Amino acid sequence: MKLLENKIALITGASRGIGRSIALTFAEEGAHIIFTDLREDDNSRSLVEEIQAKGVDATFLASDASDYDQTVSVAKAVADKYGRLDVLVNNAGITRDGLLLRMTPQEWNAVIATNLGSVYNFCKAFAQLMMKHRSGSIINISSIVAINGNAGQCNYSAAKAGIIGFTKSLAKELGSRNIRSNAIAPGFIDTPMTKQLSDEVRAGWIEDIPLKRPGTDKDVAKTAVYLASDLSDYITGQVICCDGGLVL
Repeated sequence: MKLLENKIALITGASRGIGRSIALTFAEEGAHIIFTDLREDDNSRSLVEEIQAKGVDATFLASDASDYDQTVSVAKAVADKYGRLDVLVNNAGITRDGLLLRMTPQEWNAVIATNLGSVYNFCKAFAQLMMKHRSGSIINISSIVAINGNAGQCNYSAAKAGIIGFTKSLAKELGSRNIRSNAIAPGFIDTPMTKQLSDEVRAGWIEDIPLKRPGTDKDVAKTAVYLASDLSDYITGQVICCDGGLVL
């Protein structure tokens, strides 16, 4: 029996990176996948094919996660097709890095709207559907910069910290309906973006990690599988740092 057999899971911002790995890992565990991103492209089309090759359903819906009306349309499409949603992973996010003194209002607002606003949008849009079935797991992707901060990322850190407070509050609101709300805070994850860092910067990061290696998309995805599955059915309101011990 696979851990997510026949569960219906939606992952936002999943065409690449951590979201893509979560979608594929969920599919390997038997979940039917709906995923969103801004637009259909080669990445989204290839992900549909990879998911379907694992013997489960795959649906891509183009959507701007920061736009509430578009999110409502996504919720309607999911309800019409499946009638329920078992797992919601809020992964959509952007960066607009820069020191505060140079950060424009547009850079601040864009990151808050996408990274934090999208979590509100999708949780609100899907809460009633989950409540109707008195079941569900909500997984919000935060970051260790929400805990430790990071120079040049005031907007990103604020949004990711807001996700943690939102996650805990939502856990208290929806717990009586058997809906769980948890967050994952990835640390230094080996992605195309972090590969662009200099060898010196990467070595400095790795030296601070007790496990002495960067994390991978798959490390985060496996954590998400745990929170999505019945293995964690008494876990809610928690933040799991998938960081190799970096925040210790």
